Amino acid sequence: NLLTFWFNTLNFYFALTSEHVVNYWNKALERKENDPEGAITISRTLVESVLKHILDEKEISYSSSASLHDISKLVAKELKLSPEQHDIPIFKQILGGCSSIVNGLGNLRNTHGDAHGKGKIKHYRPSARHAELAVNLAGSMALFLIQTYQEN
Repeated sequence: NLLTFWFNTLNFYFALTSEHVVNYWNKALERKENDPEGAITISRTLVESVLKHILDEKEISYSSSASLHDISKLVAKELKLSPEQHDIPIFKQILGGCSSIVNGLGNLRNTHGDAHGKGKIKHYRPSARHAELAVNLAGSMALFLIQTYQEN
């Protein structure tokens, strides 16, 4: 099935040095039904881990307090995935969408994940389908980033 293919691909590209990436994805998939907030948090962590792994492999420094948006921009520039690095409108559009997905995952985790405490104000609890969307977007982005890194 498709998930088995993705897991095998992640194992191949990251070998033993980044096995934790596959573990994050597995945790996210396991949590999406009973713990959608946790699945959303782990989805963002998956993308962040892939981005940081690429930066580390390329020996590109980044601040330990850098936002997901900041490290995503560094990787996009390095892998030539920034929309402004392309002239063809459809690629600019798709790559802009990819950037929006990564930023959206970061924001979704901040507002609806379980990484931050909640105050007295009632907050929206995401459903399993929202968590599944986040998990699948994170997995797709992680796979795309890994494949692009390997091709470069």
